[in-house]
Amino acid sequence: MTIKEFFLECPKVAIAFSGGVDSAYLLYAAKQYAKEVKAYYVKSEFQPDFEMEDARRLAEEVGADLRILPLSALDIPGVKENPANRCYYCKQGIFGAIWKAAREDGFSVLLDGTNASDDAGDRPGMKALEELSVRSPLRECGLTKAQIRELSKEAGLFTWDKPAYACLATRIRTGETITEEKLAATEAAEGYLSSLGFRDFRVRMRGRQALIQLRKEQWEKLLTCREEVLTELKKYYESVAIDLETRKG
Repeated sequence: MTIKEFFLECPKVAIAFSGGVDSAYLLYAAKQYAKEVKAYYVKSEFQPDFEMEDARRLAEEVGADLRILPLSALDIPGVKENPANRCYYCKQGIFGAIWKAAREDGFSVLLDGTNASDDAGDRPGMKALEELSVRSPLRECGLTKAQIRELSKEAGLFTWDKPAYACLATRIRTGETITEEKLAATEAAEGYLSSLGFRDFRVRMRGRQALIQLRKEQWEKLLTCREEVLTELKKYYESVAIDLETRKG
């Protein structure tokens, strides 16, 4: 099945939209081939502001209707305690909210941007999507991450080379309680490094320490602005360290 054939089969769809590479291409394709589409972005403590701005920009560029749904992820049962399957509970809450809004708007089909490269066996959140009857056209059509980036580039989408971005909660170790303060510290630290030109990195929280994970080619850049980084990040952490294993993906 091609993506065009999918939308001929499902001409009226709601899309859970994150502003990332996959859901951006899915929304673009839906605007090309579906008869009616609406995007839903859930804004919670787990998403930094730039993700919402990217979602707004992309929706505007492809001419899609976007509805933003405020939601407190920390109020979803089972989330703030941060168990190993936290993503399952989080997806249940987020997609439950999207389903409610989509049905209010007259939609009976909800899609997400899971692609054929995503490992279902390693993602508790996929179980929630299956239970909620959320369909994943990119996966169903066999489109891999690399193919989606190439198709996005051909379509002129600014998201084509956007680095993968997991939610802020992933920076906090499993079993450690998630709080608004920890999430805010993570967003501030990563926002600062981003402003310096760093890309595709993480600032993990290890107790009161910030553990910076970079690709090896960015280490030298970090060392050149070491003092500035220390000064800024110590507003939120007691100490700052670099992960010598480097970031691979």
